[in-house]
Amino acid sequence: MMPTPALVRDRHHFCPREATNQSRSGTAHLFERERQDEHRSADDMKTRHWDRRGNGGLTFTELGFGTAPLGNLYRAISDEEAAAVVDAAWQYGIRYFDTAPLYGLGLAERRVGRFLARKKREDFVVSTKVGRIMKVCRPDERTGIGKFFDTPNRREVFDYSYDGVMRSLEASFERTGLDSFDILFVHDLDVFNHGTPEACDHYVEQFMTGGYHAMISLRDQGVVKAIGGGINEWEMCQTLAERGDFDLFLLAGRYTLLEQDALESFLPMCEARDIGIVLGAPYNSGILATGPIPGAQYNYSDAPSEILDRVRRIEQVCREHHVALADAALNFPLNHPAVVSVIPGGQSVDQVTSNHRARNTPIPCELWEELKALGLMRVDAPVREDSGR
Repeated sequence: MMPTPALVRDRHHFCPREATNQSRSGTAHLFERERQDEHRSADDMKTRHWDRRGNGGLTFTELGFGTAPLGNLYRAISDEEAAAVVDAAWQYGIRYFDTAPLYGLGLAERRVGRFLARKKREDFVVSTKVGRIMKVCRPDERTGIGKFFDTPNRREVFDYSYDGVMRSLEASFERTGLDSFDILFVHDLDVFNHGTPEACDHYVEQFMTGGYHAMISLRDQGVVKAIGGGINEWEMCQTLAERGDFDLFLLAGRYTLLEQDALESFLPMCEARDIGIVLGAPYNSGILATGPIPGAQYNYSDAPSEILDRVRRIEQVCREHHVALADAALNFPLNHPAVVSVIPGGQSVDQVTSNHRARNTPIPCELWEELKALGLMRVDAPVREDSGR
């Protein structure tokens, strides 16, 4: 009998210690690979089932689709281009789609809804968000000037009240043409969006005394299967989880190759309570996809020098293991057992194809171990032998 490689089997590791020599065998072109995966069928997409409430639960594709780019984020695309992007995601097997009224001031909801309305309702999972009312306004009053292009003339009004949640959801039904959503997230209850802790606390109280009860009622009535928060800060996710009964959180950019502080307390809480995590912004808004190039974006701003340096070091380790930085970044969050899906966006078919390829790239566990040894990843970050394919 052949000897079995020693395994580390605890909650943070499941990696053979015996290295695969192929991971370090060099070729002249580091990232040249056979890209046969672009011809894979939808059946190849891995899924994760979540059923916290015993109501049948939801089956997420590990790779989901965030629709903010369909709202003409940073550049305008036509309805035809948007339809081609969503169709490409569908052809690659993606069946989880996240949207929000904010994205293009309703444009993204309209575009993704138009596509999904032609599909069998049981074949996909879709989430939207509440917390903003979109009001018609003059062109110069429009929300997101310089961020969203060629959108309806609407301005956002934060409203986390009971009536505000109900009105927002009704408007989302009208824009998408769908008759149900699987998940309802309260959107942007964080300091990042509200500016100060005091302003954020004000809206949290408005929500917990108003909109939260609307969401509970919608879940109890079966209008949605799950409720949660779509938030940029893990600390605020934890605050909500401590104060209410939430099923899922869409955590944007706070559990990535660059940031793992959510392991302090929030992610262990999610594991203990069977709360699922959808991980948005796995590239930290750009730098983990582009690398440390001039003008690289980190959290929607130019990356500071210390982040550029850290990414250079991470990228060098990836190169040594013949893995592209973006491939490692997309796969890393899925190592955590609480994560049900990772949802990068995509504004072109090429970007969707790139994300699909990244998800299907095998990541040797030795890469994760070296990042930990060099202090570039928390030692308690879970890793799996089967990262990627």
